[in-house]
Amino acid sequence: MALTGRSALLAALGSLPVGILAPSWTGLLAVNAPLSLAILCDYALAAPVRPLQFTRSGDTTVRLGEAAEVQLTVVNPSRRRLRAHLRDAWPPSSWLPGAAHDASRHTLDVPAGERRRVTSLLRPTRRGDRRAEQVTVRSYGPLGLAARQGNHRVPWTVRVLPAFSSRKHLPSRLARLRELDGRTSVLTRGEGTEFDSLRPYVPGDDTRSIDWRATARQSAVAVRTWRPERDRHILVVLDTGRTSAGRVGDVPRLDASMDATLLLTALASRAGDRVDVLAYDRRVRAHVRGGGASGAVLSAVVEALAPLEPELVETDARGLCVEASAHAPRRSLIVLLTSLDAAPIEEGLLPVLPRLTRRHTVLVAAVRDPRIEEMAGARGTVDAVYEAAAGARAQDQRRRTAEQLQRHGVVVVDATPAALPPALADAYLSLKASGRL
Repeated sequence: MALTGRSALLAALGSLPVGILAPSWTGLLAVNAPLSLAILCDYALAAPVRPLQFTRSGDTTVRLGEAAEVQLTVVNPSRRRLRAHLRDAWPPSSWLPGAAHDASRHTLDVPAGERRRVTSLLRPTRRGDRRAEQVTVRSYGPLGLAARQGNHRVPWTVRVLPAFSSRKHLPSRLARLRELDGRTSVLTRGEGTEFDSLRPYVPGDDTRSIDWRATARQSAVAVRTWRPERDRHILVVLDTGRTSAGRVGDVPRLDASMDATLLLTALASRAGDRVDVLAYDRRVRAHVRGGGASGAVLSAVVEALAPLEPELVETDARGLCVEASAHAPRRSLIVLLTSLDAAPIEEGLLPVLPRLTRRHTVLVAAVRDPRIEEMAGARGTVDAVYEAAAGARAQDQRRRTAEQLQRHGVVVVDATPAALPPALADAYLSLKASGRL
């Protein structure tokens, strides 16, 4: 039984005159005995909570930053009218900060034998699976003095997918890809290394592209056209170790790496290349094998990355190289999304890096903190000068680490969270245009 504020108010109002005019146990009993009887009657007339039936429907997936609607249908099989307050409990990250109290509570008025539907509007603030905990119902009597309360488990899961905010860069990169592939009219011939077709010579064409045998067989000068390689293999490796848990601004490094992975997957699959995705720290956390339609590959990658969380362990660089080699049996472009911190690179990755670079083209992409650049440019106070010295030292260390990787033949992309996805896509297109895939 749960007593309401109305019961307490009536008890206080009834006891106050007795306490002032004739304070005695008999007076208190004369006031509270009828109130207690009214409370018991009200409790007995409240609709029972245990027989209530609940079913859910609605969204099962939603992108981070968007809203999901989950409907809860309540069936009242009893013979009494249900007047109740309902709390639909979800994890705190299912709502915007400060909105959980109002968004999770509903008022019900369900006549006997009927049903009603309430809608919970979720606005998740984190990726992953959000599971409904339980439904709490407080059924009030007709006088509003007492209530029955009970819990029901009504399971439902909403998977929060990565936001993929970098998809706004996809049209411009696809346009560049079409230029490379020769499918649009441009002033210069699309570069590449695979022979495509012959066409008549026009002034300005590279004379080295003239096909003299084809020219001899016809009356016009023929020029070879080329296209970028297709059906190449790209393996994207996400480092999910402790360094990926660090936040750059409001974005975890892992989320920024995921955004870059999704843009690269969408672009490369549209280019006809096969994209595999591997998440690793000390064991494989997720693996997606490419192939099939580009949309299907992207959807599979989104689903696999959605529940992925950083692990607070040091990444096993040797094991990462072994797994990457196993998942890339032929020459491939291996894209490693990790940090450029000196210790993990020098002690972990550099000793085993030749195992990958001997056979594959390796690209290392890392998230740079824009706060370091702000610190390096700070001046005016003693604290600002110390911050500038620390920022300059961090920048210099990062630059030396990138140079060490480049000496091993690695392509390095170092950019802020917002700039990393388009920078990685541009690096891929450059490698494709130069025939290095």
